[in-house]
Amino acid sequence: MRIKRKIVKIDEGKCTGCGQCVPACVEGAIAIVGGKAKLLRDSYCDGLGACLGECPEGAITIEEREAEPFDESALHQKHAEPSVQAPCPGVAARVIEREPASRTAPESRVAPIGSELRQWPVQIALVPPDAPYFRNANLLLVADCVPFALGDFHVRFLRGHSVAVGCPKLDDFEFYIEKVTSILERSPIASLTVIHMSVPCCRGLVHIARKALAASGKSIPARAITVSLKGEVIAEEPLETGK
Repeated sequence: MRIKRKIVKIDEGKCTGCGQCVPACVEGAIAIVGGKAKLLRDSYCDGLGACLGECPEGAITIEEREAEPFDESALHQKHAEPSVQAPCPGVAARVIEREPASRTAPESRVAPIGSELRQWPVQIALVPPDAPYFRNANLLLVADCVPFALGDFHVRFLRGHSVAVGCPKLDDFEFYIEKVTSILERSPIASLTVIHMSVPCCRGLVHIARKALAASGKSIPARAITVSLKGEVIAEEPLETGK
């Protein structure tokens, strides 16, 4: 039986597959499929639109149309079953072709490049929110794949910064928001830079930073930097909590 009711509508043309809407949907009605957000089933969506404000592209709206009734019992059954989610396009295996790096001297004579790391630990889950290295610090919130892709990460970004590293795809999204909020609240942070990979799921780190900034009430210079899989900085934008 189908009835006319309010239900979520996703504009695939606007959707970038960032995945910010997925954790916002308490019912688990949305998933990333083929690089785009999809409504899994009409009966999973209650039509309240909790996910609307989480889409930075404005790809999610509420429409009124004929749809299956919201079925809370089916939803409970769905959550009780083993989870089978469509894979994020960012985990697809690929080979990155590169030209051999030129060398000016035999490998044995190349001087090692010094590390710019000035703290320990570095993982978001492990750093103390009020650690002394966060006081008046320029904080880097970094996806953990970035230093592997970006060859000059230490010199270009890490120098003179404190860092918190993590993966929004593999780790607890809500815990990250709480932890970064705590860092901002308990330490006088001078600026915040989020550096993430260009794959859609990695942009969740930007969503985490926005949520944390809003929750902390802090107004500090903040920006987001996108790194391609070839190790190139391809975008830089201000980080605005109102988006």
